[in-house]
Amino acid sequence: MSSDTLVVSKNVKEYRCRKPQYSSYYQCIEDNYEMFERVYERKYQEKYGFLRPIVPKVIYQYLDCGILHNGFARVKCKTCNHEYLLAFSCKRRHFCPSCHAKRVAEFGEFACSNVLKNIPHRHFVFSIPKIIRIYFLFDRSLLKELSRIAWEVLGLYYKNSVSEKNAAPAAISSIQTFGDFLGFNPHLHILCADGCFGASGIFYAANIDLITGSLEPLFRHKILSMLKKRGLIGQTTIKLISSWHHTGFNVYCTERIYPRHTQSMENIARYILRASFSQERMNYRVNESKVIYKSKNGKDTKEYDAIDFIASLSSHIPNKNEQMVRYLGYYSNVCRGRRKKQGACESDCVIEDDGCAKGANKSWSRLIKKIYEVDPLICPKCKGQMRIIAFIEDYRVIRKILDYLGIYEFKRDRPPPKRFAVADSFDDYAQNDYIDCEYVDY
Repeated sequence: MSSDTLVVSKNVKEYRCRKPQYSSYYQCIEDNYEMFERVYERKYQEKYGFLRPIVPKVIYQYLDCGILHNGFARVKCKTCNHEYLLAFSCKRRHFCPSCHAKRVAEFGEFACSNVLKNIPHRHFVFSIPKIIRIYFLFDRSLLKELSRIAWEVLGLYYKNSVSEKNAAPAAISSIQTFGDFLGFNPHLHILCADGCFGASGIFYAANIDLITGSLEPLFRHKILSMLKKRGLIGQTTIKLISSWHHTGFNVYCTERIYPRHTQSMENIARYILRASFSQERMNYRVNESKVIYKSKNGKDTKEYDAIDFIASLSSHIPNKNEQMVRYLGYYSNVCRGRRKKQGACESDCVIEDDGCAKGANKSWSRLIKKIYEVDPLICPKCKGQMRIIAFIEDYRVIRKILDYLGIYEFKRDRPPPKRFAVADSFDDYAQNDYIDCEYVDY
């Protein structure tokens, strides 16, 4: 049977390139970001601090992500010569849902195949009260101190829980800055080995049940002492917090995760690096310029002005080169590199992931197949194997190809939203950016 007469079952899934410009999230950013920049200093600087240079850069790159006019790869079938265009991505953290989802999948596989050993683990969450969160918002270097202190507390506990001398605890920690409704809530997720490693690499499991209540007082003391040393709080604030029945400091711990639960381990590894928001939980009302955002359980909702929604999102964008994930103790990059240099055989201690080869976590097509259960390199017409044959970056060539194919992604088929505001005085009106005006589509 020839390829052009091959009948393919309709039940077979077909990969379709994403079109971010049609999503509610993209439209919300596209419609309102320029206004957000204009009003930021007057409206949001006091609440979120100055507009960090990384924020406009990340957002403008997101607006170019997945748009064919900014460059693409040609993917072609070797059998029937069918091809499609795959737009370039921005590879940005947190703000771009698609690129961050790929990062999460890569991290989950890398952690399980290259870092975590075939031993029991626990998942910890360290959180702090609202009264001191503002200091971490205005000085993001404090997030590093939060990670360091939580690791000191946890490492000290595990060293005391085993009888082995020079025992080394091991963990992967991830800093998150968001809560259920995008408020700034710095907290720490730690995937920690439930015990310590000896000098010879033998693992000694913790011989007592973990009591998280014994970790919280030391964690609270170290955090408050650190803030006092930096001159951010005084003894009065420390006494106030300590006098509360619920101080707001909390250490949460799950039950043991055993080595046989490989899928659970990867799910937790992906969870600790999850994005700050969910597109499925937001509803953008274009005419009202409002965003309705649902809670995680779907029972509660919160209404945002679209610009307020962007301001909340931008507070969670990490700075350039800001390290949000750390490998600690026996899992640190230094220790892993030293063991690799010494030629230590660790294959028996590594959690394997579906027999994937090393370095395969960088495969775009395999990640798509794993997440969406569809292979983007399988031809939708003949089911033959496809491959990338070229990367098109020159604007003149891009324009020529897209004009030939009749693809015009920048054509706006909807008017931008109108905005209204009530001024308190004539001076406020003169400076107000929210003035009703008539838009003309050129």
